Amino acid sequence: MIAITDKAIDLDAVLADVGGPGQGGVVLFLGRVREESRGRRVTRLHYEAYGDMALRELAALAAQAQRELGAERVALVHRTGTLEIGDLAVAVAVAAAHRAQAFAACSWLIDTLKERVPIWKKEWYTDGSQWIAEHP
Repeated sequence: MIAITDKAIDLDAVLADVGGPGQGGVVLFLGRVREESRGRRVTRLHYEAYGDMALRELAALAAQAQRELGAERVALVHRTGTLEIGDLAVAVAVAAAHRAQAFAACSWLIDTLKERVPIWKKEWYTDGSQWIAEHP
C-alpha cells in the first residue's frame, strides 16, 4: 500500500496490507500532529504533496527497503490537507522475516521519507504560521 490521502488513515487496512504467514516481525510507525514544535504551541498542520512525484518516490523507497533492508512487505501512507492536534499524519508499516529487519527498515523509511518525498508541512501557531523545511 502506497498512498497519499486527504482522508483519515485506515490502520486496519495498513496492517492488513503487510500481513502474511512468512513475516516474523511487523513494525508500525505512526506520526501524529503534536501540540508543540520548536518551542511554539501548534494549533494545526497543513500538508501539501506533489502527488504523482510523491507517490513514485514512496514506491521507490518501499522497493529500496525490500531490496536492501530485508523488508518483505511495506505500507506507506501520508495525509494531506489540514490536520488537527492528535490526527495521524503518516503511517509506515514493515513486515520482515525477523524483527531486527522490520525495525531497521521502518526507521530508515520514515527518516528517508521526510528527506526525499515532496510533501510540505505548514505549522499553524497561536500567533501565526510557517512552512517547515524538512528536506535538506
